[in-house]
Amino acid sequence: MSTTGFTVSTSSRRSLEISLAALIAVGVLVTFWSQQRYPALLKKLHAGAAVKVAGPISFDALLKVTPTMPAPTRVMRTSLNWLYTNRFGMYFALPFGAAMMTLLAGVGMPKRFNSAAGNVLCGAVAGAPMGVCANCATPVGQSLLASGASTRLTVAAMISSPSFNPVVVAMAFVLFPLPLAAMRVVVPALLLIGLPLLVWENDVVVRSIGVAMEGEGLGPRLVALCRTYLRNLLRLTVLTLPWMLLAAVFGALAAELIPAYGTHVPVSVGGVVLVAILGTLLPVPMALDVALAYVLYRAGAPTPYVAVLLCTLGPVSVYSLSALGKQLDWRTTLRLGGAVALLGCVVGFVVMRFPIL
Repeated sequence: MSTTGFTVSTSSRRSLEISLAALIAVGVLVTFWSQQRYPALLKKLHAGAAVKVAGPISFDALLKVTPTMPAPTRVMRTSLNWLYTNRFGMYFALPFGAAMMTLLAGVGMPKRFNSAAGNVLCGAVAGAPMGVCANCATPVGQSLLASGASTRLTVAAMISSPSFNPVVVAMAFVLFPLPLAAMRVVVPALLLIGLPLLVWENDVVVRSIGVAMEGEGLGPRLVALCRTYLRNLLRLTVLTLPWMLLAAVFGALAAELIPAYGTHVPVSVGGVVLVAILGTLLPVPMALDVALAYVLYRAGAPTPYVAVLLCTLGPVSVYSLSALGKQLDWRTTLRLGGAVALLGCVVGFVVMRFPIL
């Protein structure tokens, strides 16, 4: 009896903090969706065949990059352009992730289903409308893992956000022939189906900073909540920033030192494998997988290479894989990245054997 009474009392005392954390999360989400993400995605969709990319791994070009520049200069500028393009996603991901850490730790219950299928399905459904790329989904995923959420649910949401966003899927079907667009949907679907074999479920361990219970008055409770939220925001930023900078440099190196992603060489089995690995690792912003693949397709790049990039650029990146490896284990990263690259290779081999066009 005493245990039950304590639980009810604690839940009642936490109600204000939980409600405010939920309000912050919803406010950040609605602002991001209505003011930036969906207007930008719909603009790209309406552009249709006129869609353009300003850089090899970015939609926006803060700094001009020309082939005559020295390689270090091109890499530095391309890195900064990538960071600039991802700024809005991170403006959303970090505050939203900190709010989720505060909220879920305050709720104090397991954030998972008993079945692997339930966790994967829930993550896929929740991630699809989120509207962030694999890079910007990573801080949100880190916050969920730190709050004790299911590993499979979290990874499914991180994959689903760039892969199954309805606007991006519509772009693929508008720009590409039906077989290529269908492959763009089938590959991440197969990845999600195989997720229980690729990602082990974690234990229910909450490592985030929960909602503080200091003080009884309204003022002290609000101050404690603000401190908790800011600590979670700082922790998430520290977890995220180094890997984001590493991803920017890696992506810039790959994009600038491998002309046109290697698509100007004759189609071969080795070429398909290399393009699949590159597509798996490149950290591209939201919808750039479809736009960049279409630019290469329109420029006459070999269709097998275009198909491979179309299917591998979105689901994961060197940033998301590195962060998951750090927070979970590196074997999970290798299995997940290897599965994406393998599926990309299968797509490339199928298109080589049965030409789409």
